[in-house]
Amino acid sequence: MSSAAPTRLAWLVVGLLFPVALLNYLDRQMIASMKVSVMNDIPSIGSEANWGLMLGKFKFVYAICSPIGGYIADRFSRKLTICSSLFVWSAITYATGHVDSYSGLLWARTLMGVSEAFYIPAALALIADFHTGPTRSRAVGIHQMGIYCGVMIGGFAGHVADTEGLGWRSAFNFTGLVGIVYALPLLLLLRNAPRVAGTPGNVLKLSVGTAARELLTNRSFLLLALYFTLPAVAAWVVRDWMPAILQKSFNISQGKAGVSASLYWQGAALFAAIFGGWLADRWMRRNERARIYVSAIGMALIIPALFGVGNAPSLNSFGLAIGGLILFGVGWGFFDCNNMPILCQITRPELRATGYGIMNFVSMTFGGLADWVFGILTDRHVPLNIIFGAFAGVALFSIILVLLIRPQRTEPTPS
Repeated sequence: MSSAAPTRLAWLVVGLLFPVALLNYLDRQMIASMKVSVMNDIPSIGSEANWGLMLGKFKFVYAICSPIGGYIADRFSRKLTICSSLFVWSAITYATGHVDSYSGLLWARTLMGVSEAFYIPAALALIADFHTGPTRSRAVGIHQMGIYCGVMIGGFAGHVADTEGLGWRSAFNFTGLVGIVYALPLLLLLRNAPRVAGTPGNVLKLSVGTAARELLTNRSFLLLALYFTLPAVAAWVVRDWMPAILQKSFNISQGKAGVSASLYWQGAALFAAIFGGWLADRWMRRNERARIYVSAIGMALIIPALFGVGNAPSLNSFGLAIGGLILFGVGWGFFDCNNMPILCQITRPELRATGYGIMNFVSMTFGGLADWVFGILTDRHVPLNIIFGAFAGVALFSIILVLLIRPQRTEPTPS
């Protein structure tokens, strides 16, 4: 094999996973943009709190299953974990387009949470397996671009729901079929890294207890897990509730609200992830804490963004809301492209999918609670500026957490 071949294969893996990442977030996100249509079509949903519980239910089961999915990807095959996850969640997405009751919707979102939980830890660990050094943050950033594209496209789902002859059900039917079809070529083309696909060794002997003990006694890992979780509370509220917030606060259509709530901040995050990944990779040549610093810069940008978004409705400033969302996206891109690369600096390769799964468990648990509690607070008319001001305080505390992380040598030699 020529020296250039591993690099081509490494970027091929990123390219193959990009559309999977897109579908992963499109399938979960588009329901937020079609809230009015779904609630009108399924009147048994009944209240904002029930809607929030439905959103939270997805996250609760996603959280519980993430460490399991990560452990399976570490112990067996990242490739098979990814392909199976895509096929199953796509089938459930298709089925979601056919539910006709609140209980049916709850079950569909619950099962989607189970199936989707297996993807992200396995995918990011596989990318890290192939990109072992100077391209790691950029590679993760490109993969995360797929997520942002999925959320942005999901923002247009409100227009689909409003279009006569289409409706919200057609969106679920179409994206579900696309994922089912893509799972087959992905299975044929995707490859495990040699370390993962090799003969039985330390990877296969790694027990659940050993993996959990090593991770949960790692101070830097615990700091990263908490750092990964706290900003995600605000991010999930922005993803899931911002279309409804903009529609209600500025009296705009469901379609415009869905696009405005996703396009601007996800577009900003897309470009920021690429720049933040490049900056972190380049800075790493001189400082092993570069990825930590770039992530902290992103978190610092999120603080004023949250204040802007929270105060825009009371000031009747749609421009301030969009400006805050754009700034939030820039900060999020810097943060998002460096989480797995930082994890790679504090854990050995055999534990990375499991570690990311545990991080997802904590993050999604709190994200689910945030969706549910936000629905309750909305029913009780708690001002948005108070809620988002609390989110900003959490982001400030998060900066301290990430700066306390201490990188370690986890790989023999960077390449």
